[in-house]
Amino acid sequence: MTPSSSPTRVHTGDLAERIAAIGDCFAIEGEFIYGEELQSGHINTTYRACYRADDREERYILQRINENVFKDPGAVMRNVEKVTRHICWKVMRRRKGAAGQTLSLYPARGGRTYVTLEDGGVWRCYNNIEGTHTYDVVENTRQAYQAGYAFGSFQELISDMNPDDIVETIPNFHNTRKRYEALMEAVEKDCAGRLESCRSELETAMQWEPDVDRLLGLQATGLLPTRITHNDTKINNVMLDAETDEAVCVIDLDTVMPGLVLYDFGDMVRTATCTAEEDEEDLGKVCMQMPLFESLLEGYLDAAGEFLTAEEIEQLPFSGKLITIEIGIRFLTDYLNGDVYFKTHKPLHNLIRARNQFRLAQSIQDNLPQMNKYVQKLASSYKKKR
Repeated sequence: MTPSSSPTRVHTGDLAERIAAIGDCFAIEGEFIYGEELQSGHINTTYRACYRADDREERYILQRINENVFKDPGAVMRNVEKVTRHICWKVMRRRKGAAGQTLSLYPARGGRTYVTLEDGGVWRCYNNIEGTHTYDVVENTRQAYQAGYAFGSFQELISDMNPDDIVETIPNFHNTRKRYEALMEAVEKDCAGRLESCRSELETAMQWEPDVDRLLGLQATGLLPTRITHNDTKINNVMLDAETDEAVCVIDLDTVMPGLVLYDFGDMVRTATCTAEEDEEDLGKVCMQMPLFESLLEGYLDAAGEFLTAEEIEQLPFSGKLITIEIGIRFLTDYLNGDVYFKTHKPLHNLIRARNQFRLAQSIQDNLPQMNKYVQKLASSYKKKR
């Protein structure tokens, strides 16, 4: 059970001066001591800067928003500002944390929550969550419970916010019908000449087509409410207390958008109930593990069970299958398009990922009766609280 320590590199010289210059753009008190780069992220450039004021050292997170992924950084920041402000207000009012500490934005000099530097970079400043660590992969039921509890707490804290106040920064991010249509378009164009090498995977994807409209249809009829969701619910986006391993804070809020809470839970099922990496080539190792699902569900419902509707709770098991299918479709689409979106590190990488996700989706499908039964068992206790 090894925590991720976010590999760092302490900098001196020109880069240290740059980190200090970025920090000077924000309302940070004290003298700059050092800066280090956090190298665990794949999207944004992130530095941690240490300052000394009144014989006390404080650390801050300085982060550049990736404009290639987020075309409107200002909209991203307005979303993050609204959500973090709401969560901070709720935690202070309750005088207890759904997870103790919270992310807070430090204002830039001039009052905004971000700055645009001369090189075009858009930067923000967060508090550093001290005394915590993360895990890259769920390894046991305790970690699965804490992941479910953390994201359930996050959703509960913002459940009274109006989703119309949040901008959809990546349109149709979880529109599974459009994801399927994009796959069919990639098949028709076959721009990389790879169609013949993935006929079997394409056939599997086409067999899943009846599933892609299920949640969208329930949302369209009003049976599933649109809420504010996180959209990147991997366990490495949960800060855990370094001593107790209890959930402290959910991070990485750039993908916060209007959507279905089921998309968040579904991605938790996808990433937290299978201990194999998503590019594992031995498909015999790729399977959903019921003990991890049960703990994940228990943690999630302990935090979110009282605000969820009966329909949302009923669809929790299916959401895991759906999001796994969606990710598999996205990998296969990118493979057909010539690997233009996801980073690849070996031949056929995206095709391997697609096979992996389709195998996991089948494992979830095989376990759906047992999953549904466990959901019904736990849901009855929350119905009594309503």
